[in-house]
Order: sequence, then C-alpha cells, then structure tokens
Amino acid sequence: MAVKGAIEVDVQKCKGCSVCIDNCPTKSIELSKKVNNKGYNYAEMVNGDCIGCASCGMVCPDGVITVYKAKL
Repeated sequence: MAVKGAIEVDVQKCKGCSVCIDNCPTKSIELSKKVNNKGYNYAEMVNGDCIGCASCGMVCPDGVITVYKAKL
C-alpha cells in the first residue's frame, strides 16, 4: 500500500530552527528563502516525496507542523 504525505507549517509561528529538516527521512523540508512577520526563514515542503511519517511534527519544539497522510 503506497502512502502519500504532506505537511502544513504555521508560517507565522515557525522560528526556522531546522529540527524538522534534520529529522525528515525523505529530505522533503527546507527553509524558505522568504521570512515571516518575525523575520524568521520558515520551514516548507519542497518536493512530493513526503511519506507522512510525522517525524517532523513530533520533533517540532513549537508544534507548528501538521502532517497529512493519504493511502494511494
């Protein structure tokens, strides 16, 4: 059974700590070149390789990542 995942980041609350990036097994997250209202480069999904494992959401110290998973 194939699984497709996606993340949603609360851009305004993300502080760009990169913990999610270091814990993503598919390297699907990078820091944006844009900044939020507080001046932080925020995390964003960059490719379609996300498997919805939720590693990023579990390690996020601010709890700003929501993970979605769908069976294909």
